[in-house]
Amino acid sequence: MSTFMANKGNIVRSWYVLDAAGKPLGKTAALAADLLRGKRKPEFTPNADCGDFVIVINAEKAVLTGKKLDQKYYRSHSGWVGGLKEVKYRTLMQTKPELAMKLAIRGMLPKNIIAKDSLTRLHIYRGGEHEHAAQKPQVWDAE
Repeated sequence: MSTFMANKGNIVRSWYVLDAAGKPLGKTAALAADLLRGKRKPEFTPNADCGDFVIVINAEKAVLTGKKLDQKYYRSHSGWVGGLKEVKYRTLMQTKPELAMKLAIRGMLPKNIIAKDSLTRLHIYRGGEHEHAAQKPQVWDAE
């Protein structure tokens, strides 16, 4: 008996829909990162990209617990002197909730090429509608 090793030829990718309405941003992001990486599959292989497609809907209705809306910042730097830009998460969740969700998911993936490829299979939508009905995604509601 030999050990199964996943590769491009034997990976079957599924489509899943996650509803973030009323759920903590971090818990939704952790579940999405697990599905993107393929960690919930029995044939998970750490060095292979064996994850699934993930659609996150209602990103604007995700909640941040505690005082994170006022104390947490999204920081970006242009590389120039004085080029630091800071945005409170209260503003970020009102203007770009898709970016807040994507940043949370990206931070939970490994820092390598597999994560970059996994993020191409992530689709985040502000509201409850998505345009991937043709792929017949399954609703993930285990947690």
